Amino acid sequence: MTRDERMLQVQVANVVFQNPIVLASGTAGYARELADVADLNRLGGIVTKAVSPEPRVGNPALRVADFAGGMINAVGLANPGAERVRDEVLPWLAEHLPATRKIVNVVGRAVGDFTAVILTLEEALAEGTPERAAAVSAYELNVSCPNVKAGGLEFGADPRALAAVVSEARAATRRAIFVKLSPTLADVAETARVAEANGADAISLVNTVPGLVIDLDRRKPVLGFGSGGVSGPGLLPVGVLATWKVRKAVQLPLLGVGGVASGADALQYVMAGATLVGVGTTALKDPRRPERIVAEIERWCERERVRSITELVGALQWT
Repeated sequence: MTRDERMLQVQVANVVFQNPIVLASGTAGYARELADVADLNRLGGIVTKAVSPEPRVGNPALRVADFAGGMINAVGLANPGAERVRDEVLPWLAEHLPATRKIVNVVGRAVGDFTAVILTLEEALAEGTPERAAAVSAYELNVSCPNVKAGGLEFGADPRALAAVVSEARAATRRAIFVKLSPTLADVAETARVAEANGADAISLVNTVPGLVIDLDRRKPVLGFGSGGVSGPGLLPVGVLATWKVRKAVQLPLLGVGGVASGADALQYVMAGATLVGVGTTALKDPRRPERIVAEIERWCERERVRSITELVGALQWT
């Protein structure tokens, strides 16, 4: 590896990423969907779309819509379920993207669902070749989901439920555990502390924010579900602030997500405290954009004579 290649290298727990840019969950499907239109091997990593214990059909159409400030979506965590991901997705991931780290996004309706997904995949990962074992580098727990056994309260908004989800996931795998938090939490820093205390290796910040876009002609919501999650440029300062708050509260590496469309956007997250930066909405519009963001970061670091991007993590001078 050359000096320039090492310049962008970062590490989270025992996972080394060749650069800090990862595709956010829901952007790349399970990676193979984008393999023919983007060079995913140039990215640090990809976070897969959600995986739940059982298949989910998701919400009715329309699921995704643009508006002046970005994008709103209500996909409903549609996915084929853990067993099909184990049988159909893991073999592909084991054979492709050797330079790119793969993080599986996990969702559930109850505490045990998260562990069930991890155990289903871990069983397959333990079988066979080293390549099969490398098919998954980490898991991202989407604790913004409602806990149906606790009256619909988000796992992330319930410290006891969050502690149970993270600790059980920690016991189920030796792979790194990311915990993805919502920007609408009353105290995102304190929630991050709960995740850290129960075995998380990293925190992902942030998920989408709730919103509603109305079709004036029909006098109905644009989305089939009604409300949805807002992403895109407007989410950038929200995510950067959450990253800065959590950076001061925990010692864990952070994955900053939300509104990133350029190298400059990504570097804001890094200076606020993120080790990794996720690219979502902009990659849906232009699958090659994340590669260019890596190049933009590299050029900026060269121009500023930055020897390692790790020098910039948390470098924000607030006062």
